[in-house]
Amino acid sequence: MVDLKNFVLLIEQIAEEKGIDKDRVIDTIQQAIAAAYKKEYGERGQNIRAVINMKTGKMEFFQIKDVVSQDMLYTEEELEDIKEKREAGEDIKEDEDDKKIRFNPERHVLLEDAKKKKKTIKVGDEIEQKLPVKEEYGRIAAQTAKQVILQKIREAERDAVMEEFKSKEGELVSGIVQRVEGSTVFFDVGKTLGVMPREEQVPGEFYRTGQRLRLFVMRVEDSNRGPSIYLSRAYPKFVSKLFELEVPEIGAGTVEIKAIAREPGSRSKVAVFSDTEGVDPVGSMVGQRGTRVSAVINELGGEKIDVIEWADDPEFYIANSLSPAKVLQVEIEDKNKATAVVPEDQLSLAIGRDGQNVRLAAKLTGWKIDVKTPDGETVDVEDIKSEEKKEDSPEIPKDIEDKEESKTTKKE
Repeated sequence: MVDLKNFVLLIEQIAEEKGIDKDRVIDTIQQAIAAAYKKEYGERGQNIRAVINMKTGKMEFFQIKDVVSQDMLYTEEELEDIKEKREAGEDIKEDEDDKKIRFNPERHVLLEDAKKKKKTIKVGDEIEQKLPVKEEYGRIAAQTAKQVILQKIREAERDAVMEEFKSKEGELVSGIVQRVEGSTVFFDVGKTLGVMPREEQVPGEFYRTGQRLRLFVMRVEDSNRGPSIYLSRAYPKFVSKLFELEVPEIGAGTVEIKAIAREPGSRSKVAVFSDTEGVDPVGSMVGQRGTRVSAVINELGGEKIDVIEWADDPEFYIANSLSPAKVLQVEIEDKNKATAVVPEDQLSLAIGRDGQNVRLAAKLTGWKIDVKTPDGETVDVEDIKSEEKKEDSPEIPKDIEDKEESKTTKKE
């Protein structure tokens, strides 16, 4: 008989320390006791189940047998044929749809015999046969039970971590840099380690041991060594999740982030929308004196953020997306192409350094955007970088100061 008081305390302690459900711990201990019983008193092939009565502390043991029909079993001739083929070195391929089993009296019972004990039983059911209770176990049986408990607890821990972080996919977590190996950063995210590969890191960011950062959970995968948690600080949705923390209107559903375009570590554009009367979506995101957007910028290490108003009208939307530049007119063409007309003194601001501003605007809107002045030629943004390397490349005005370029867009 189990010392119930101490047993319950032990279960609760294990469950709390390992973050495992209490019933899972009880099931693990029962499996370990069953393994010890089989090692000490059982026969090869037996399936033994141990049950602990949590009210009385008494233990019961059962031998479990699967109910099978005659057509599920190999005949003597088939078994002999298989034996001859194996001796001849032939490969034996079993048809999954017609897979048969070898009858083992320790694991199986024929349907007609099972019905003698229970008339309603059917193929595929289990039948229990009570075994005598034993309380004396040798060293080997105790070692077997210990190994089963350790293995099952590890499996339960892994499943608990997997379940917890699977629910956090697409969410933010807080992590502490544990170590940096080559270009990979490992974070302590609680019960396990998360991995941030190089491609998910922000260019120019440096990570030091003990540093605490917010991270975006990209995906969670199960592996032989346990759950693998892949983290990111470069993913565009990382920006939207940071805004959700700072802008209560997003959680309330009055402001919606429609699209994000991002070049990590440099600049992001966020398109927002609200159909609630009296709510300014851009103003809600920026906050009083820019407090909300500043909090996000600080978390991103100074990455510039343009917040613009989303619109169904492509002309209005494209004009907004080129902010902070002022757009005079947007000419819509076929095949998702558009040309934005801007004042000459706004040309460099509209294009941005190395074409970044208009490139992000194109990503944000899904339109191919070219920029031109009212009386000038169209600047093909895709060729800006390559053209800048040529001697005969057209010069792009640079009379706009960097501080003007870095301003956060506000609704006009």
